[in-house]
Amino acid sequence: MITINTNTASMTAAYNLNNTNVNLQRSLNRLSSGSRINSSFDDAGGLAVSMKLSASIRRTEATQANVGNAIALLQTQDGVLKSADKIVSRISELTQLATDVTKSTDDLALYQTEVDQLIEQLDLMVGEQFNGVSLFGTSSLTVVTSHDGSQTVDITQSDFDADVATALNALDINSVTDAKAAISTVTTAIQSLATLRATNGAEQSRLTFAADMLAVNKVNLESANSRIIDVDVASESSNLAKWNILQQAGTAMLAQANVSTQSILRLIS
Repeated sequence: MITINTNTASMTAAYNLNNTNVNLQRSLNRLSSGSRINSSFDDAGGLAVSMKLSASIRRTEATQANVGNAIALLQTQDGVLKSADKIVSRISELTQLATDVTKSTDDLALYQTEVDQLIEQLDLMVGEQFNGVSLFGTSSLTVVTSHDGSQTVDITQSDFDADVATALNALDINSVTDAKAAISTVTTAIQSLATLRATNGAEQSRLTFAADMLAVNKVNLESANSRIIDVDVASESSNLAKWNILQQAGTAMLAQANVSTQSILRLIS
């Protein structure tokens, strides 16, 4: 059948060319953006999964920052304890020197003066803070170590005041007898300080491994998200070449379909 009002071949060619142009545009968008999904139309389910993975990645990054800050707090705490170790070691040395029977009362008084000054410095260290958070106390701080909040690690503020500073406050080495008795007190303070530093080191080690686990999880999440959202450049380049060829062919066929109706003139001329 040959008709004038309806050119079925032209409409079919136009329909196919329109679809080709849509696919060509999508291919160009993917290659120019580097993303396989540029709108929900491209892959609704994939987009939903990618959104959740992207949110998990952002939370993981935030958790990494939080854990890093907690490690920094522990490092600051250990720095104070390290200084305290030097002070207590000096107090221990002075206490031992005070047991010398050849020292006069004036000599012992001078030792006591230095000890008192060092103990005052220890008392000042008790109030040290990190960004407004006390480094020492009787409680603990809970650090979230997973992006979903299901995993936590408690870090100790360390009771430096009771275990070390206060324990040495009444230290008296004004006589040989008192100095001998003070040795036990100082030895106990040194052991308490060693325990605090050991606990600090163990907590730093654990948080370091937690930070490493977060880094591994972030890489895996990004890899999973990449498989969903990122474009396969090689494959998409092939698609682009295909849609380009089909567009050129479709345009030629549409032109041919429009020209074909002119043959009807020959029938009525």
